[in-house]
Amino acid sequence: MAFEYPAECSEWFSEVLNIACRLVMMPDESRRAVNPFYAVRKFKDTVSFADGFPFMLLGQSSLDDLNTRLPDPVPMNRFRPNFVVSGSGAFAEDDWKKIRIGTTVFHVVKPSERCVMPTIDQAAGVKTGVEPLKTLSGFRTTGNKVLFGQNLIAENPGGVVKVDDAVEVLE
Repeated sequence: MAFEYPAECSEWFSEVLNIACRLVMMPDESRRAVNPFYAVRKFKDTVSFADGFPFMLLGQSSLDDLNTRLPDPVPMNRFRPNFVVSGSGAFAEDDWKKIRIGTTVFHVVKPSERCVMPTIDQAAGVKTGVEPLKTLSGFRTTGNKVLFGQNLIAENPGGVVKVDDAVEVLE
């Protein structure tokens, strides 16, 4: 459940961002628990508007590798990561268990299972065909699930992460 802020708030954001938008919030009573099998704090970790986990990380090198296999490269926004990591090898994030970004520690809890969204051009809002899922399925499938990126849960929610913060692999 979400509540919309007064129209003036949405109008201000629409004007500043130069795109029609609405400002909404998810109230505390709408808590959605993360699957307890993957939770860092069982029955306490929550997710709001995101799919199943609070954060998703993807390595730039992983996208670069994928794009060398595609007839037409796709932008990072097709995968909607919260964090994009540069400077690591392709698919290095698959082996990470715990990382620190800035002062926040994150647990890498599970690979991100890809839905149809990466086949949709974000700017145009139209499906562009079967790519990049078709190509990803040829080398990133486990148990009928196409995996690309990693889902994260913050160890201590409420920390601050900034653009260009270093990423430190702890485990």
